[in-house]
Amino acid sequence: MVGMRFAKGHGTENDFVILPDPDGELDLTEEAVRLLCDRRAGIGGDGILRVVRTRALGEALAPSARTAERAEWFMDYRNSDGTVAEMCGNGVRVFARYLVHAGLVGGDVFEVGTRDGAKEVRIGPGGDVTVDMGRVERQGTSSAKLARQVVHGAQISVGNPHLACEVPGPVADVDLTEPPLLDREAFPAGANVEVYTEVEPGVLDMRVFERGSGETRSCGTGIVAAAAAATPAGEGATWRVRVLGGECTVFLDSDGARMSGPAVIVAEGETSLLS
Repeated sequence: MVGMRFAKGHGTENDFVILPDPDGELDLTEEAVRLLCDRRAGIGGDGILRVVRTRALGEALAPSARTAERAEWFMDYRNSDGTVAEMCGNGVRVFARYLVHAGLVGGDVFEVGTRDGAKEVRIGPGGDVTVDMGRVERQGTSSAKLARQVVHGAQISVGNPHLACEVPGPVADVDLTEPPLLDREAFPAGANVEVYTEVEPGVLDMRVFERGSGETRSCGTGIVAAAAAATPAGEGATWRVRVLGGECTVFLDSDGARMSGPAVIVAEGETSLLS
């Protein structure tokens, strides 16, 4: 496939290769994803956002994503190792920004289809994008063995699995150079692992090791998971969450979570990598 169009975007430096494929014609293999995301031999990114019309997916749409049918556009997200992920909070914001940038939607409020269902997005006048992330589920506690320590935290589902762990010192001191070892009974499909600390009232510092990608500059669902873990059960809260790539704001209430943060398209072009 010579000369395939692509775009590149990021949300708090969690970066993605965006592939417009409106009619669902692209056979996006794990090998192709790994090549496109390679930072030396490819375009480079933490993942792939395939832009496809929801109706083009047909029976391939999983039951858990059925509410996505009401959205015209579906975010087919792949981790940089080629694996499929249920949801990506920074990816949804970048995906929404691309839809507006490419003239594929009208208005500032619309829905994006994901494997975790339809997500409402709002494009703010200052450039930030707010995503309704839906309900956040607390599923108990667990632990992970990192390179130099064991961390303990809350099992959180934000459409995908997380272990959000509060640590006593600066998050910069945590060694995330090796994949965390998780309890496979608690996380049979793996999980993203966040380490966070409250640096001042209403402000969290966080780092994340993403399942399928390694440590990234940011993780939108991880930001929500850390905010939820830091909030007493049954209470609402607003958190500023600072990550290596910037900052997002999370609003938690009885209806679920909303996340607001930047989303930027930085480049467009053609690639022959998939030919």
